[in-house]
Amino acid sequence: MLSRTADHLYWMARYMERAENTARMLDVNYQTSLLPQSADTAENGWKGLLSISELTEDYTSRYGAVTDRKIMDYMVGDERNPSSIYSCLMAARENARAVRGTLTTEVWETQNQTWLEFQRMLRNKSFQKDPGESFEWVKFRSHLSRGVTVGTMLQDEAFHFLRIGSFLERADNTARMLDVKFHAVESEFFGTAGPNGKDQEYDFYHWSAILRSVSGFEVYRKAYRNVIRPEKVAELLILRSDMPRSLAACMDEVVSNLHHVANEQSGDTLRRAGRLQADLKFGRIDEILATGLHAFLTQFLDRVGTLGVGISRDFLVPVAA
Repeated sequence: MLSRTADHLYWMARYMERAENTARMLDVNYQTSLLPQSADTAENGWKGLLSISELTEDYTSRYGAVTDRKIMDYMVGDERNPSSIYSCLMAARENARAVRGTLTTEVWETQNQTWLEFQRMLRNKSFQKDPGESFEWVKFRSHLSRGVTVGTMLQDEAFHFLRIGSFLERADNTARMLDVKFHAVESEFFGTAGPNGKDQEYDFYHWSAILRSVSGFEVYRKAYRNVIRPEKVAELLILRSDMPRSLAACMDEVVSNLHHVANEQSGDTLRRAGRLQADLKFGRIDEILATGLHAFLTQFLDRVGTLGVGISRDFLVPVAA
């Protein structure tokens, strides 16, 4: 397969996954903001969302003070924000258009219709009228895109590059969400004081909102059958390979699909991916928490970034220095 074709497929999948994850993060912040809380707590939640995407400086320079309405405008429809839902869906559609002949008709039409319908929603101000329903629509369109891909495309190299893009992006976003959300309450839940004296009802809604942001609430209940505990949430979203959005599950998919497209120069990239997969497969949550969750996730993000560079070097169009 031509490197340029592989590049378009890989980034089409990454941008579609990024749009979904942005919608998920916005949705969990929106739902959490409806809980009784101080103005400072609510503001910190929205600041955390900017931190996840490393957009704090850009937002502050253009929008000033942090408010829920401004954040929504910035993260949903701002075409100058490369991580907004608008920018991600447009980029996914443009990458799909560039390789339209490689995709099935159903895959192309799904991408194109998503972009056209999203523009109509922006004109109608659907995201302001009912944010929750609009975020669910973005998630549904991402699910539909993956489902049509699996259901209609030949499982050749094109298919595998789409899958690599999807799951590498998902791993990156899940790790960022975990890092910011857990880091914000690390001293509260993992420090020596523990959760004693805290508002247990608020704690439940806080952690359940995080689980719902990765479609993990029902999965958690089925896997652990007890009250929501932060360390179990971390275990589920990091080490459980049977949880579809966990870091372990994402790396299993990345490694599997990388093996299908391996070439003469991809040995080092495969080795790095395999080591990261093994660390998650044989890791233990108590060891991760003992050494520091923030340090673990920071290192994971660095390794995923290096892996992405390796994939670009070995298979895709090289990025200009």
